[in-house]
Amino acid sequence: MQPQESSKHPISNYDKQPRVTIDGDTTASHEGWKNCCKAIAKKLDNIQKDKKVVVFECYHGVNDREIMPMLKSNFPGKFYHTPDYMHAEAHIQQLVYPDVTDDRVFGYITRLRMPDFFDETKVASVQKYINEQPSGVFYVYGPGASLIYPEADLLVYFDMPRWEIQQRFRRNEISNLGVENATLSAGLQYKQAFFVDWRVCDKWKKTLLHRIDFFVDTTHAQGPKLVSGDLFRQALEQVVTRPFRVVPFFDPGPWGGQWLKTHFDIDSDATNFAWGFDCVPEENSLLLDFNGILFETPAINLVFTQPRQLLGNAVQARFGDEFPIRFDLLDTMEGGNLSLQVHPTAAYIRENFGMTYTQEESYYLLDTGEDAYVYLGLNEGVAPQAMIEDLRESNLTGETFDVDKYARRWPVKKHDHISIPAGTVHCSCSNCMVLEISATPYIFTFKLWDWGQLGLDGKPRPINIDHGQHVIDWARQPDSTEKELINAIKPITNGDGWSEESTGLHERQFIETRRHWFSKPVLHHTNGSVNVLNLVAGREAIVESPTGAFAPFVVHYAETFIIPEQLKTYTIRPFGESEGKECATIKAYVRTGVYN
Repeated sequence: MQPQESSKHPISNYDKQPRVTIDGDTTASHEGWKNCCKAIAKKLDNIQKDKKVVVFECYHGVNDREIMPMLKSNFPGKFYHTPDYMHAEAHIQQLVYPDVTDDRVFGYITRLRMPDFFDETKVASVQKYINEQPSGVFYVYGPGASLIYPEADLLVYFDMPRWEIQQRFRRNEISNLGVENATLSAGLQYKQAFFVDWRVCDKWKKTLLHRIDFFVDTTHAQGPKLVSGDLFRQALEQVVTRPFRVVPFFDPGPWGGQWLKTHFDIDSDATNFAWGFDCVPEENSLLLDFNGILFETPAINLVFTQPRQLLGNAVQARFGDEFPIRFDLLDTMEGGNLSLQVHPTAAYIRENFGMTYTQEESYYLLDTGEDAYVYLGLNEGVAPQAMIEDLRESNLTGETFDVDKYARRWPVKKHDHISIPAGTVHCSCSNCMVLEISATPYIFTFKLWDWGQLGLDGKPRPINIDHGQHVIDWARQPDSTEKELINAIKPITNGDGWSEESTGLHERQFIETRRHWFSKPVLHHTNGSVNVLNLVAGREAIVESPTGAFAPFVVHYAETFIIPEQLKTYTIRPFGESEGKECATIKAYVRTGVYN
């Protein structure tokens, strides 16, 4: 059953700055450099020692040009900057090269750790000097600062969300870890950060999270926020006791459309928006509300500190402290076509890039325009060598590739659900508003043909036929595509005012998706896994605990929200303007063998 929805869209109620209100004593939070430094100084004054060492540990991407002068003006004493104790830049470039590679897009997930970037002789020398001093206050600042002096009297951590780091790359404001390359293209900087810098910094951060005295948010220039380590850790414990959302972000693209702009009321002056990322915890932020002070922290910190409570035992055992489900939005309404593409198989991504699982995905059609279609799978009897040769020829000469000769075109409509197992050639085309539900390794897209489009930098985007030819599932032809991948919807159960359907995904994929249509409350179970949901029909709904375990949580149309596994059960019902009307959610979780 599907509701008849008006084509007119009301004023947007999509929350672009969702926050988690933290309960209890939040007086250990501060805003502005003056107040932040004052709180650190007060803590330092209470340490009764002749010699004190303060470590200002940093994630990659913080703005040294802002932070260092502020610290030095508020804390008189000797400062040590960690890049001075790292290996020479040429040595670091050689060190990271096997993982960065010469490829424009892909590298290898590094096994390097923070100590690998430091010169042991230099580190030993500064440690010896500090240890020999009978008194005074000494400050060590930068990534790896706690490696320079592990037994610090005070540990302050300056954190940074990956999305903001990407913006700083684009503005040529920052360099990669241990080198000075701010003028390098943002794409190459991002690649090095994805495969090396962030992996190194995350491993190092995880060793420190339990003992940090202060966390500092410097996401917004000249607007720092500081919270005590104890309060921060308590806040993350609170987050996993309730439904929550991460802070979404949006990005333009060569094929971007107009739906996100109009439906979410975002930057009407922008040419387009291609992507809306509203559940990618590796790059999204959490916004924690400490009595009116909005503290932005990378959402991945929640996964690092509360993995079992958030993910569930079985999922945490399989994926560790990684969040395996991704929801994002792909907007081609009044836009162009995505590239014709394919994702690597699990074996290929592991052997060639060091990832432990691959990007299985699906397209849920939130909306469509006229003549909307997708390419999915291949036509009957496609000759692999002929297709690869034609792809190479078209990309070399610029002549149009005859997509319809090789790939199968399928018309789509609103609320269709398309499964895309790894190895399946696919492409969302113009006039589709897609909710993409996928596994998280999100940059591993092998582009085969890009319709002659240029990137936002005015240059052709990288084409990856050399990788793609090795993973294409040549047996994915029309019969199996239609039967297994397009609207493979099965009724599950129903009750008073609601019904549940399985919409996939494919048996080769580890994510299960369920759609609920409801006009009255419907009971959900987490099924042993973190649940990720999106309100795909209806203006607003409310999530409630059958036992009163958490406060009611309101969600709006097209918002993605997360249910920690430890909640076990929850209900969803229409709310506000949607009361008495038909609504729908799509839910994703990891198949664990636990079903209710």
